Amino acid sequence: MRRRTPPPPAPLPQRDGVDPVRVRLPHGGAWATVREHLVQRLTGAGPGVVASMFDAGLIVGADGRAVTPDAPYEPGMYVWFHREPPAEVPVPFPVEVVHRDAHIVVADKPHFLATTPRGTHVTQTALARLRRELGIPTLTAAHRLDRLTAGLVLFTVRPEERGAYQTLFRDRRVRKEYEAVASYDPSLALPRTVRSRILKERGVQAAREVEGEPNAETYVELAGHRGGLGRYRLVPATGQTHQLRVHLNTLGVPILGDPLYPEVTGPVPAGDFRRPLQLLARRLEFTDPVTGVEHAFASGRVLGAWESYDGWAGRG
Repeated sequence: MRRRTPPPPAPLPQRDGVDPVRVRLPHGGAWATVREHLVQRLTGAGPGVVASMFDAGLIVGADGRAVTPDAPYEPGMYVWFHREPPAEVPVPFPVEVVHRDAHIVVADKPHFLATTPRGTHVTQTALARLRRELGIPTLTAAHRLDRLTAGLVLFTVRPEERGAYQTLFRDRRVRKEYEAVASYDPSLALPRTVRSRILKERGVQAAREVEGEPNAETYVELAGHRGGLGRYRLVPATGQTHQLRVHLNTLGVPILGDPLYPEVTGPVPAGDFRRPLQLLARRLEFTDPVTGVEHAFASGRVLGAWESYDGWAGRG
């Protein structure tokens, strides 16, 4: 099998901690110019936007020079440009750095902040913030944490080492522990291990459980209860999308502040930070694949519903 040649390095610097967009021109097709292809490919950018970017010299090739509007189409060619970021409401909570060395950064992410740029969340992401604040343009995420979930996220410093850390998660050699606050049900027998098959369809907000071989496993135990609320310790053995949220909902104790489970209540309005999802990535433990050091990190955050349960009890 022929190994694909890696793309050349980006000729454009990051902007606000965000990498430029890279596009590789595909083989096939009947485009006469690069501009013609990009106008068709980037229809979501809006009418005239791509043309104006060409006119302003904002689309460049591997040598960093502007691609002219009449440049002929070359299959396999790479071009780069910066998209205008969407208007974003600043998330008014800091990203705390728990650990930093020459190889990794472990951050304690707040609720409402996405891990990496995606969709309408670009500059207001943990990755973009940390690149700017720490001055590490090569920083990348080794895994992702849901935007609504707070807690520990592992980032890598050196691009050549990223694969080694990502492999830890792929091979389930990272021990992750979460904490959640939900209603307390005295009839619910805990601890227990929940296993099911979870399906998350593209374009559908909520995941669902279906028949078939389990692909999701979570150990659940009750860490405490008071005032009608329970504090739950969750240890996932797998990493399906929304796994912890789905499994607690299945047990009849959906996580407080969840806009998707047990029913989709609609997106949280931009700028509404009043009711965060009560889910926290509390601990992260692994053997460093580069240095061999045994790491054990803990989040310093607390879940507001547990700290002030009087205002949350009965509002799940």
